[in-house]
Amino acid sequence: MMAEPPQSCDCFVSLPPGSKNDHVIFAKNSDRPRDEVQEVVYYPAASHASGTTVECTYISIPQVEHTYAVVLSRPAWLWGAEMGANEHGVCIGNEAVWTREPVSPEEALLGMDLVRLALERGDSAWAALRVITELLEQHGQGGACREDPEHFSYHNTFLLADRQEAWVLETAGKLWAAQKITEGVKNISNQLTIGTEISAEHPELRSVAQSQGWWKGEGEFSFSAAFSPDNPPARMELAKQRYKGGTALLQEHDGSVTAEVMMSILRDKPSGICMDSEGFRTTGSMVSILPRDTSMPCVHFFTATPDPSRSVFKPFIFSESMNPVTMVVSPQYGPDDPVRTQPRFQHKVDRKHELYKAHQAALDAGASLQETMRFLESQCLQEIEAMLRGEVEGQELGDLFFDCVDTEIKFYQ
Repeated sequence: MMAEPPQSCDCFVSLPPGSKNDHVIFAKNSDRPRDEVQEVVYYPAASHASGTTVECTYISIPQVEHTYAVVLSRPAWLWGAEMGANEHGVCIGNEAVWTREPVSPEEALLGMDLVRLALERGDSAWAALRVITELLEQHGQGGACREDPEHFSYHNTFLLADRQEAWVLETAGKLWAAQKITEGVKNISNQLTIGTEISAEHPELRSVAQSQGWWKGEGEFSFSAAFSPDNPPARMELAKQRYKGGTALLQEHDGSVTAEVMMSILRDKPSGICMDSEGFRTTGSMVSILPRDTSMPCVHFFTATPDPSRSVFKPFIFSESMNPVTMVVSPQYGPDDPVRTQPRFQHKVDRKHELYKAHQAALDAGASLQETMRFLESQCLQEIEAMLRGEVEGQELGDLFFDCVDTEIKFYQ
């Protein structure tokens, strides 16, 4: 029996007046099996012929006519993503949860597939949410969530944000409830948090809860009270500490949240938000600035390496001249990949990308190197903030992420 499930994450959002500036700030730590590699990949907008399909991690589904440009931070073995953003300033992250609805043993869409599909198809947080709920209805969620022959699966919650608002979407099989966030700060972790403040829901949500005896059918309906499991997994229970810690950190900075503040929260070890244990750790982190002023670009920061307390955030800005950053893209194994061969996950392959290898080699280099890299990160943040205030013009935005990754690798060497 597995001692502890390998999944746990934390997502955060701040909307004015919670933010210091007129920005929506999104952030996520992706906590995954310790040796898993997370890559950062960019896919341009594309048009697709009618009747084509898209191959997700385990199943193929009908493709849409047009997909938006996306940048994704994802475990290198799968199709979807833990977190990411699209060209319209939509950001999404997901969390593992368990509910009273059983987890299907069948292969379907992973929560991470739903993150990518929603980013490719939704031009607002609400539109992306509708993409997820419609795909849940059509295809369901399920399948192995880690690269291991021992099957492990779960349901998902999502935090979706754009320049104007945020949504918390919590699912139980094909059922779901959503809460709209229009101001202030909010975080989610590996548990159901939507009580009676439901803004939208599956049409059969309450009738199912009532038929199962989870709700009496009278009085206020609480999604978390009705669908939280009676005997939750240990990891879901332990997440309560991280959830409370994240809430406290957000409230401490309520009214003054910036990208730098969000990075400090993702690096917080006492709360458990920055995780580094024997079995699993924070394998990738993301922070996004979504200005309310649509004339300003959205800025998305990614680490592409584990443990944000020992990694630096590098900025990505969508532009017309995007170049692939192969230094943060893992090797490809095609049809011989153990994820594609049946039975799955019978052997391991090396998925380390160039930045990951350089980062791991430099971990023992001492505090001075870390201080230098953190200084460069701070300088970059100041320049980005100046650009968003209109004080300086953004130059060669498409190469910004590439330049930062290239600089980081050279420092490590």
